[in-house]
Amino acid sequence: MRHFSFSRRRFLRDGTLLALSAPLWSQALAQPSRGDSAIHGVTPVSLRWLDGEVPAAFAGVTWGVPWPQGQVASDSGFQLRDAQQRDYPLQSWVLARWPDGSLKWSAHALGGEQPPGIGLALRPVSAITADLSHGVSEDDTDWTVDTGRIRCRIARSGRYLIDDVWQGDRLALTRARLVLRVQQGDEEADTLARHTYHSQIDRVEVEQKGSQRTVIALWGHHQQPGANRIPFVIRLYAYAGSASLRVVHTLIYDLDEARQQLAGIGLAFDVPLAGELHDRHVRFVSADGGVFAEAVRGLSGLRRDPGAGAIAAQRNGNATPPVAAFSPEVGKRLAYIPAFGCYRLTQHHPDGFQIHKRTSAGQGWVLAATGGRAAGVGYLGTPQGGIAFGVRHFWQSYPASLALDDAHRDSATVTLWLWYPWAEPMEMRGYHDVLGQENTAEQLEGLAITYEDYEPGFSTPQGIARTSELFIDVLSATPDNAHLARLAQRMQQPPLLVALPEDLARARAFGPLWSPARGDTPQRKQLEGQLAWYFERYQQEVEQRKWYGFWDFGDVMHTYDSDRHVWRYDVGGYAWDNSELSTDLWLWYYFLHSGRADVFRMAEAMTRHTGEVDVYHQGRFSPLGSRHNVRHWGDSAKQLRISTVANRRFLYYLTADERIGELLDEQVDGAQALATVLPGRKIGQVAPTDPHGVNLAFGTDWGAVAAAWLTAWERHGDSAQRERLLNSMQTLARQPHGFFTGSADFDPRSGRFQPAPAEQIGISHLSAVFGLTEICSELLDLLPDPDFARAWLDYCRLYNDPAALSAFIGKRVKKNNLAQGHARLTAFAAHRLDDASLAQRAWREFSGGDGGLVAAAGRLRHLTPPDVLAPIDEVAFDDGAPLSTNAVAQWGLAAIALLALLDEIPPSL
Repeated sequence: MRHFSFSRRRFLRDGTLLALSAPLWSQALAQPSRGDSAIHGVTPVSLRWLDGEVPAAFAGVTWGVPWPQGQVASDSGFQLRDAQQRDYPLQSWVLARWPDGSLKWSAHALGGEQPPGIGLALRPVSAITADLSHGVSEDDTDWTVDTGRIRCRIARSGRYLIDDVWQGDRLALTRARLVLRVQQGDEEADTLARHTYHSQIDRVEVEQKGSQRTVIALWGHHQQPGANRIPFVIRLYAYAGSASLRVVHTLIYDLDEARQQLAGIGLAFDVPLAGELHDRHVRFVSADGGVFAEAVRGLSGLRRDPGAGAIAAQRNGNATPPVAAFSPEVGKRLAYIPAFGCYRLTQHHPDGFQIHKRTSAGQGWVLAATGGRAAGVGYLGTPQGGIAFGVRHFWQSYPASLALDDAHRDSATVTLWLWYPWAEPMEMRGYHDVLGQENTAEQLEGLAITYEDYEPGFSTPQGIARTSELFIDVLSATPDNAHLARLAQRMQQPPLLVALPEDLARARAFGPLWSPARGDTPQRKQLEGQLAWYFERYQQEVEQRKWYGFWDFGDVMHTYDSDRHVWRYDVGGYAWDNSELSTDLWLWYYFLHSGRADVFRMAEAMTRHTGEVDVYHQGRFSPLGSRHNVRHWGDSAKQLRISTVANRRFLYYLTADERIGELLDEQVDGAQALATVLPGRKIGQVAPTDPHGVNLAFGTDWGAVAAAWLTAWERHGDSAQRERLLNSMQTLARQPHGFFTGSADFDPRSGRFQPAPAEQIGISHLSAVFGLTEICSELLDLLPDPDFARAWLDYCRLYNDPAALSAFIGKRVKKNNLAQGHARLTAFAAHRLDDASLAQRAWREFSGGDGGLVAAAGRLRHLTPPDVLAPIDEVAFDDGAPLSTNAVAQWGLAAIALLALLDEIPPSL
């Protein structure tokens, strides 16, 4: 007999019945003028700089803010005010709405006017006519963006991303284009050849034009006669009052990895130069702020001295005196001083860069400097102005390079190489052959020994993507070293405004399973310390294991090998984590909980990686993700649980990033891909007879579908997504055993499940650990349906109670795995049902550690050569268990949820 203390009356009391659909509101929110009255009863949101201090350099910022349900109308204006009651120009727009149509997330942009670091508050004000003034104009061939400090022309088609950039009457930059190099042939047969491709723009769209920010998107491919390769999406960001352009570069890999290799990809542009060669300056910045500073034609160190004034001016980037003022011994011999027109900064390893230079093409390279980590920021120009440029996460995403060519001529070329052509070409092939795994039985045997789900033809990178951020700053003079170091800091850690954790929690951003950190009891202090300890261990592991590289940066490894004192980087499914058991969610909820900038930066990098590299964006497997593997794309399990929107929406809502929004939209019809790529095809899953249907698991599959539809409904106000989502919730709840039925045939068009056989039971420890828990916790409030609420709370209270679960389904079940991680489900049921006994049980499940971390905190063991290659700190547990990212992520999510949901922590914890 079912024990269920949740009543329909209590459900209706606790959840507000909201309107069934939201209207489509204008994307632009009204902007306030000074003196507009605040909306009564709405508490302003306090803002802070993510990194805790006023940015050393600033070129505009975009951020997102959540609002409590029902408090802010979608047509409200907004006001940003500092502690001195000074207002700042603001551009605002809608990111998401609550079901009643009120504003849930708003986005905001500031131009080049930098606000202070303290006392910033954002408040909604009464609606007024929106100020949509902007600096964007168009004609038949081009878009022109005028920020007030620079003018950019962007062609509607053709080869160039940017035709030219002007600063006043000075032409600062021309012909920005993408460059691709592909290697093809047989190395052993000595038939290798390299081909160069150039960008070809297919479509240009102005995605946003407002008073503070303009976004232009360009879609295209790389082209040479008779061949197109590597599609791309480029987004150009320009802010009012700023001389900086942000470039977000996304490539989609489509080469045949067995026959072709990507041997170089970058962004190039030309820089007009005039004046004397000794007044042309080259700068590169190291990651610790040091500056390499030289001129194309150096004046210091010569056998003859040109004069102290000339050398000092050149060293400082200022105009040198006229040549006639040089000492005659130098002035008449300038032509004999070699002019170095070509420079290369190459980051060939995360701990090693080199700077080379040569006089011109065809001449030999001279080693100029070496170092550990470069910031990936450089400058080329004269005392009258030039271009600073940078690649974010430069050393982390090696092999990368900044190259300057022909700086001794009237026009130089700058190339920001995301993968430089002097490195080994990308190795994208599978790391082993078939190994005899021709059929399902053999593949399951392989899975049993290496944890790798291999299948011929599935280990392909075709369709994966990579997104990079680049910056171009137009400067009116050669910057001094301190100024350039500040620009480098901004390019590597772009400033971001964020709401305080308390304001995020007040708005119920991302649901009820987290709360701001507070250490007001010894038990809470203990848990807060353990949460920090585990995060810091992974932060340390990223560094000491060098989890860097173009295709790897952002991810972590899955399981540790205590015998070799390394992570299992070469053992099938134990290598790269690929979001397994919600590592992404652990980091994001820990950021919400702690507000720590370093947690945000790690979560951001992981979202960029897992949303692009671990997911297919075109081709046979699009838009599914790949399970954990030695190669990020190597596993044959192509699943929605990896590509789920649940992992990406945090970065979208906190930053309003358009590329992340594009990834969210890719997943809306993701369920349809399961018609041809069945997740359970090797364990008996059969496709429905309905040609439009798929067989969908209620946990890992439907959780991802629900996240995609919920997010699409909130973002776009599309009532069709709401209806599909509600249909799926209601028909899932009516299954014979609710969530414990496991799966059913599903129509992605309507969102309806077909009834499963009465005797069907499906219980998986993985169902609730890929975002289902978090999404369902929000759905109970957003789309209140009594049957669905009952079904979900049944699952939450029964999963970790085998006796009650056996009675519920009418069949004896054993204790389920991952009990510790599922303690947060028990806690959620306790919270919703106001059940003290369930609350106590949740703490016991959490502290017991079954299927997780028995010892909540490990210890560090320092190892030194010759036992290891280099000194490391290794996490060790008293029971000898290896460090597992699965266990840590689930422990972290459970700890954060229990701290949020349950007030009383047992003293014995």
